[in-house]
Amino acid sequence: MSVIATIMNSATGQPIQKMTFGRMPKPWTSFNLATGELVTADRVHVGKPAPGKFVAPVEVWVTLKS
Repeated sequence: MSVIATIMNSATGQPIQKMTFGRMPKPWTSFNLATGELVTADRVHVGKPAPGKFVAPVEVWVTLKS
């Protein structure tokens, strides 16, 4: 089962994009954004699912280099 995560900017707290991972991302994982920039995850936050829902929201916080 794939994981859909929201990529968040650590500096501004704003969402950057949504991304699908094959499994739960680790806090040290590196990946390319849609812009082609290579980033490393600072932290991964898994929230509580909404009442009556099964899917929990996942946020991956990254620091942009530019």
